[in-house]
Amino acid sequence: LHGVPITLEDAHPTSGVRSTWGGLPRLADYVPQEEGTVAARLKAAGAILLGKTNGPEIWPDSVFGRTNNPWDLAHTPGGSSAGVGAALAAGLTPLDIGMDTLGSIQNPAHYCGVYGMRPTEHRVPLTGAFFLDPVRKFRVMSVAGPMARSVEDLRLALRLLVGPDGLDTHVPPVPWRDPERPKVRDLRLAWSTDFPESSTQEEIRSATESVVRDLAAGGATVGEGMPDVDVALQYELGEELFGLMAGTFSAEPTAFSEVANGVSKEHGFLEAYLMALDRRDEIMRAWEEFFSGWDALILPAGTNTAERHGVDPTAPQEYPEALAAVSGCPMVVVPAGVDGQGLPFGLQIIGKRWSDEWLLGIAETVSGLTGGFRRPPGY
Repeated sequence: LHGVPITLEDAHPTSGVRSTWGGLPRLADYVPQEEGTVAARLKAAGAILLGKTNGPEIWPDSVFGRTNNPWDLAHTPGGSSAGVGAALAAGLTPLDIGMDTLGSIQNPAHYCGVYGMRPTEHRVPLTGAFFLDPVRKFRVMSVAGPMARSVEDLRLALRLLVGPDGLDTHVPPVPWRDPERPKVRDLRLAWSTDFPESSTQEEIRSATESVVRDLAAGGATVGEGMPDVDVALQYELGEELFGLMAGTFSAEPTAFSEVANGVSKEHGFLEAYLMALDRRDEIMRAWEEFFSGWDALILPAGTNTAERHGVDPTAPQEYPEALAAVSGCPMVVVPAGVDGQGLPFGLQIIGKRWSDEWLLGIAETVSGLTGGFRRPPGY
């Protein structure tokens, strides 16, 4: 990355550069003296930090205010890696590293028409990230992952980020591999466009089905199907876990406080947390069993394109964001088209845990079918 300019989501502490954890008011002027592992590894590879990107969806009164979607300034870029998605789409940066606990990479990539990868949980050290967040103590669902305008750049960044740093003890010594790009005729791909209680936007459904047809025509084995786990249950569990961790212990109010307080009052925090972990183990086993017969699962990255500012999506609209987060599986968002309003959307490709490198190869194949990144008008 020598000489490559990059940005970093503001959840990553950067030595000598103001780091506000996505705009948290009480950290408005905080300047860390030490680098987080993500920033340190990228800088050691020669990257030049242009600046930090906003995460306004995390805190209701963000220091830096609202982030707009370059495709239409009246629409949200998603969150919480809002500034990442917007900066990439607008051409302000070629590479950024987002943070994701429950869709924070997937949602902005989908809404802004860029690539995003949520790696296998515990593949990338989180040392320094979420430095005041209780989530870092539990390490449940939280990951750091690259966002870019090509699969090649996702791969380039992830290769630098993975592996133990001697500090985050949750990261196993899984070596990076560079497998050959899988041949389409050898792939076994499951797919679906259906989510309970929510209708997938027609352009998104049509684009998903078109990609599946093209893959089948190329010789891939395809079949409609999902893991044998209720999608709504996965979303609710993800919300519960995030709420318990982020809401119960946060020093300032968050959108998850109500969820956390309700669960912990009913059961007590520790009991509620352990119950949620048990349910998550069951879900993860179901995904492992599913991937014994399939190489990847292709789905819409979201059921609709970006909402207008101030319009909150319903829970069913957010169901697609919970699947990789709760299962711990790697996931790549690939830009897939633009709808009738001129707003972009993406597909998500989910793979078996620890298959990140292989999954990037599949994403590259899918990207060749969708046309990849498109620039917003005027950019």
